Amino acid sequence: MNSSIVAKEAIEVIAQSIGITNLSPDVSLTLAPDVEYRLREIIQEAIKCMRHSRRTALTAHDVDTALILRNVEPIYGFGSGGDKAPLRFKRAAAAGHKDLYYIDDKDVNFKHVIEAPLPKPPLDTSLTSHWLAIEGVQPAIPENVPIEALGVTSDGKKSDYKDDGLSVDVKPPVKDILSRELQLYFEKVTKLIARRSESAIFKQALLSLATDSGLHPLVPYFTHFIADEVSRNLNNFSLLFAVMRIARSLLQNPYIHIELYLHQLMPSIITCLVAKRLGNRFSDNHWELRNFTANLVALICKRFGHAYHNLQPRIMRTLVHAFLDPTKSLPQHYGSIQGLAALGPSVVRLLILPNLEPYLLLLEQEMLLEKQKNEIKRHEAWRVYGALTRAAGLCMYDRLKMLPGLLTPPSRAIWKSNGRVMTAVSSMTCFNFSFWDTFIHACIYPATGCVNNCLKIPVNACVEMGFLCGYLFFSSMCVFTFIMQVLDLPKNKCLKT
Repeated sequence: MNSSIVAKEAIEVIAQSIGITNLSPDVSLTLAPDVEYRLREIIQEAIKCMRHSRRTALTAHDVDTALILRNVEPIYGFGSGGDKAPLRFKRAAAAGHKDLYYIDDKDVNFKHVIEAPLPKPPLDTSLTSHWLAIEGVQPAIPENVPIEALGVTSDGKKSDYKDDGLSVDVKPPVKDILSRELQLYFEKVTKLIARRSESAIFKQALLSLATDSGLHPLVPYFTHFIADEVSRNLNNFSLLFAVMRIARSLLQNPYIHIELYLHQLMPSIITCLVAKRLGNRFSDNHWELRNFTANLVALICKRFGHAYHNLQPRIMRTLVHAFLDPTKSLPQHYGSIQGLAALGPSVVRLLILPNLEPYLLLLEQEMLLEKQKNEIKRHEAWRVYGALTRAAGLCMYDRLKMLPGLLTPPSRAIWKSNGRVMTAVSSMTCFNFSFWDTFIHACIYPATGCVNNCLKIPVNACVEMGFLCGYLFFSSMCVFTFIMQVLDLPKNKCLKT
């Protein structure tokens, strides 16, 4: 007697579906109990998967997981609900089996299948990284879902529901909360920038920004403020200068990690260096602002260049493009030259000196009175010429420092004459004065004289005269040093017999 819940007729139907038509009744009776045993195993494994998922309803996905655990290929085409319609079974009464069921498949029109749009291709697998939190504060970036998008309730929690109807409380991300003291500090400093940027209290605020160790929560607010003010107030010279002083104080503070915000600061700083126009009045000394910003760029590269190896190359690429672009204005060229010179003599030798000769040919047209009638343009051209002279002089001075004993006097130099022991004149201070400043002035004064004479002497002649005077001055200093070493002049003492 067959005690299996699986009827032999079901075994026969399954055999016919796979092409076996001559299955004997005895074989069907023998296979039925074994099929029932296998089915019970699969159902038990599926129930375990359901309980591990903390659900009370068995799904097709649980059955597929159980089949995979038994090393059996899962059944395809039977989803677990969702947007799909549930499966509908119908009794196969016409086949002569009262307990035989089949799935009522929907008839599909081939025309609809052909005209249906193609499904979207699957997305390629990729990995991205972003900041979940910086110093305990979650940054507002697209990857971090804002609180409003989570659909929080009035009590600050999001209610979600499982498949079994149990509610789950999902806490929203932590808000960036500033203390009342920090909020007042930020408001006071920003008001000082707009109204009293030259006052003594603003200088104290700058000192506080450069030394206070508890300002790190305010760094993202200050960087956003700097970027916003620079983009909106390029015509306000005093505000731009105050904002750059704020940026320098933040960069000098050793207690805050401002390198995380360099990507927000650098565009504003470079803008104040190579912008076409800074301020809207002729009296605005935008040259000083560009010089200040150039030193600020050098400070950033010196402090953070070792951590970000592409920082200085990117800055150099931006500045050299502005320097070599003939469509840029002369103040923009001046800012780029000052920025490159602030990065050191090696940068000048690499990027400025190879382009100096062709650039001077173009600059000469703007410096001559006969060719440039606009006095402002001539003034800008001579400013650029001075920046180039200083940059080239820095390279020369860097080379001179490699010659030992050239820029410093001997340690002991005594000269005896007429019964007296004399020393070198104290006003000479034994080359303790700035040798380089004297050398540069010797090179620039002839060109300045050309300006005072209404530029009647060509620029090339001015340059040649300048370097000739510098060469003569340099030669005389070498001879003087040699005489001091031969005569053994003293350094800073004067003894009487």
